[in-house]
Amino acid sequence: MSRSKKKKLTGPEALAAAYAAVDHAPLLARLGVALSDDYLRLALTHRSFANENGTLPNNERLEFLGDAVLGLSVASQLYAQYPSRPESDISKMRASIVSRYGLADVARDIGLGAHILLGKGELATDGRDKGSILADTTEALFGAIYLEHGFEAARDVILRLFKEKIDTASSQGRHIDWKTALQERLAELKAPMPVYSATTEGPEHDLIFTAQATVGDRTLGQGVGGSKKLAEQEAARVAFLWLREHPEQVAGSA
Repeated sequence: MSRSKKKKLTGPEALAAAYAAVDHAPLLARLGVALSDDYLRLALTHRSFANENGTLPNNERLEFLGDAVLGLSVASQLYAQYPSRPESDISKMRASIVSRYGLADVARDIGLGAHILLGKGELATDGRDKGSILADTTEALFGAIYLEHGFEAARDVILRLFKEKIDTASSQGRHIDWKTALQERLAELKAPMPVYSATTEGPEHDLIFTAQATVGDRTLGQGVGGSKKLAEQEAARVAFLWLREHPEQVAGSA
């Protein structure tokens, strides 16, 4: 008796099956807006999945649109929120906020990675946590929200998701030497100097570094980046901002 082979899904059928396999309600709840399946499915379809399944439409056009909506939303908010800052400052602030790192941070906050439709190659290299993929898909979502609900709705979502980054924006942004800033602040507090440790994951050609900044026996910050230097800078930034709120926890411990 011959066994019947399970039919391999291709094209639109594969897309529909992969999309239906995940409950997207939690993502929409975090976004705070409803999206039709057509728009949401397209926004979540990475080119790797599209190319592996018969050159389906992917989210790159939505990403292009979302990038423009994001830039204008953040720029207008910075203009209103920091009236005394010159153009050179708010331009750098915007660049830092809407950078790949900023977008990937927001994507992780809303749990986006689990919803992205990826090809086998990207899945095998942990594409769901890859900064570039997370950033691009976040922009695609903003593009989809704009098309379905208009600019004001898209802007409201963006400003809510980026509120903390906008409120703590610096004209130096990620160009600041956070490791030096952290050292100077710890010296002021008469605390031990930070010690950095880093681990790597991923293939040799696309390593992801995770660094921790430890002061005494306490880890104050963790950062992720495409190089050890970037990961350590991010860890130092997180630690520096934490110290701003909790200086008494390390003061005088040297």
